Amino acid sequence: LAKNLQLADAQLDLKMMFGDRFIDALPGDALPGDAQPAETRRNGSSLLRLRRLLQHSPLAVSLYRQLASVRRSRFLELHSDAVFHGPNFYLPRFAGRSVVTIHDLSVFSWAHCHPKGRVKVLQGEIARSVRRADMVLTDSEYTRTEVAEFFNLEPERVRAVSLGASAAFAPRSDHELAPVLARWGLEPNGYCLYAGTIEPRKNLDVLLDAYQALPPGTRRRWPLVLCGYQGWQSAALHARIDKATGEGWARYLGYVSADDLPLLYAGARLFAFPSLYEGFGLPVLEAMASGVPVVCSTSSSLPEVVGSAGAMCAAEDTDALTKLLDRGLEDETWRVRARSEGLARAASFSWARCARETLDAYRAVVAA
Repeated sequence: LAKNLQLADAQLDLKMMFGDRFIDALPGDALPGDAQPAETRRNGSSLLRLRRLLQHSPLAVSLYRQLASVRRSRFLELHSDAVFHGPNFYLPRFAGRSVVTIHDLSVFSWAHCHPKGRVKVLQGEIARSVRRADMVLTDSEYTRTEVAEFFNLEPERVRAVSLGASAAFAPRSDHELAPVLARWGLEPNGYCLYAGTIEPRKNLDVLLDAYQALPPGTRRRWPLVLCGYQGWQSAALHARIDKATGEGWARYLGYVSADDLPLLYAGARLFAFPSLYEGFGLPVLEAMASGVPVVCSTSSSLPEVVGSAGAMCAAEDTDALTKLLDRGLEDETWRVRARSEGLARAASFSWARCARETLDAYRAVVAA
């Protein structure tokens, strides 16, 4: 978004805030790691280590966030003529105009799928941010409606601004895919992929049940490959994945780097994403942009992203999911159509569009 905002309006005076100061480039992105200013690298890595150390203590997290909020608010006192955008749930006290992006309300509507300490902290922060904001942005119409109703906001105070997929997610040739996939012990078109955190909200128990119900020859020919962080309450899921791995029809890759992930997508025969709740569902968009057929749930915002390009069923309907997985792996006629329609559907979402619509929100806040 930061990159595309500047491209959308060359006259925009865009300042990026890192902690409680402005920086000239996005950490770890706009400049290669070794070319970044030493202070940016040092502060970024120190902040990450501190966050990892404190994240398991709700009291420490709450205290840290309060202190950070005070420091940011003091820094922003000199910039009250600007519009401040908090792009990830959080908005500090600010005397000027402000916009906050709320990606989902899972800590409210799916609180049982988060650690209790995290729920309490995030519920408070989100509620304060929404109260402070002149405008709230969401990633989907589903979440826009959910936020407006939950917080009893006027419709004009909430706008849906959909996300885009990185240009790195695109169809690739087998020649391009083979070296990277070989490092993971995979072959192009040789597996069904799930990408995301391993946690209860992603509905992976149902995915494993549905995959296990496929004909043995199908699931062994195209095993289920899962990648992503080991999330909260995932021990039982990992035990199931380990058992399936021993039976020859599943594998867990763990975290996959940003360099390898687009090729892992593009090499998949099918992408499966039966999540119970998503504020947008970026993984299904990335899969379609990669030219990979999608099977997902009808939950929350996912139908907005997939449209008619993918195959969908109720999140907890294991039998229906098994049938869709079987079609996605075996039915070449459906696969060709899904791939073509998925690419067209993905092309209608872009970060350029996201930036334009975000700028429109800034202007509306200023005009008001």
